[in-house]
Amino acid sequence: MSAINHDLYEDIITDSDNIDSLFNGPKKTIKWGADPSAPDLHLGHYVILNQLAQFQKMGHEIIFLIGDFTARIGDPTGKSATRKPLSEADVKTNADTYLNQVFKVLDETKTTVVYNSTWLNQLSPSEMVSLCAKYTVARMLERDDFSKRFKGNIPISIHEFLYPLLQGYDSVHLKNDIEIGGTDQKFNLLVGRHLQKESGQPPQTVLTLPILEGLDGVQKMSKSLNNHIAILDTPNDMFGKCMSIPDELIIRYITLLTNPIENELKTIEKKLQDGENPRNIKLDLATTIVEKFHSPNDAQKARENFINVFSKKAIPNDIPEIQITDNHPLNLINFICDQQLAPSKKEARRLLEQGAVSINEERISNPSHEFLPENNTIIKVGKRKFVKIIS
Repeated sequence: MSAINHDLYEDIITDSDNIDSLFNGPKKTIKWGADPSAPDLHLGHYVILNQLAQFQKMGHEIIFLIGDFTARIGDPTGKSATRKPLSEADVKTNADTYLNQVFKVLDETKTTVVYNSTWLNQLSPSEMVSLCAKYTVARMLERDDFSKRFKGNIPISIHEFLYPLLQGYDSVHLKNDIEIGGTDQKFNLLVGRHLQKESGQPPQTVLTLPILEGLDGVQKMSKSLNNHIAILDTPNDMFGKCMSIPDELIIRYITLLTNPIENELKTIEKKLQDGENPRNIKLDLATTIVEKFHSPNDAQKARENFINVFSKKAIPNDIPEIQITDNHPLNLINFICDQQLAPSKKEARRLLEQGAVSINEERISNPSHEFLPENNTIIKVGKRKFVKIIS
């Protein structure tokens, strides 16, 4: 029996009359591509990685494609303006972090890793013209984000039209049977299917999965929106972020991230309907997720730390320490940014104004505040970030 939940997929686009044969039939090559446009993968990516791991256990071949060429163009999906191109150095730096993260989920010995610069850099001008001739401008403008920009007189650069063509050409080069992606990638995946047909190949089956909302509960999980849970987050950070998801997303997170069996999901839904405190369900969810990327021991410690800090209002035992011997006053906003307790001065100011910063448990709201770095001074930023000064 298939370990794959068919109902999880938003789209299954195939020429097969038997969907079950996609999962239980002969060995298939299944491709997933990720552009290294940022260094961190997050739980939104894990929704797909989790399904790939299930396919892997069933004996299918997984191709993980790192889009080091296409990342330099920039995927226009969901963008209201032309993206700024990344440098080759930035792309390489980001790509180098991906494998360690992906292999926290996939079996490295059963995964083929490819980089699309290997073949896309080899395309001649005549081959590029030939590729462009296989798709029309009218079809490109059917794409929702292009259509909105065109109607709104917002510029669309020619190279943006190349992105779906080159991503589609990846499938032609690899001759994969199936390509998987989020629902926002449906247009790009269908271009790959079209180009395979044009090249005389059997068209790939397209599988799309739901987009996981971020911690704001509205927009898709994204590092750029600062609403993500990173695969490389520490156990305590990962646990704390999981506990901060909106209550209305509990079932969705469990469904997309934990492979629940139907009866388990129904039991959890009934508990919530009967008045169970959502916090109790989130404690179990957070424990399960931390276990996946760290260990059961790490998950248990993170759970105990969360209960201790947030339920009992205690200070954690494992606060990072920083030694400062200079006894001159420090600007609090600068200190917060220097210690990476906030991503920017703007965010540090916002946290201060919201009363989310304290020194030795005294709340500070003045953005111009300065303090003396005395021994054992504890700075708290937000709900989960602490640092202790040692002099």
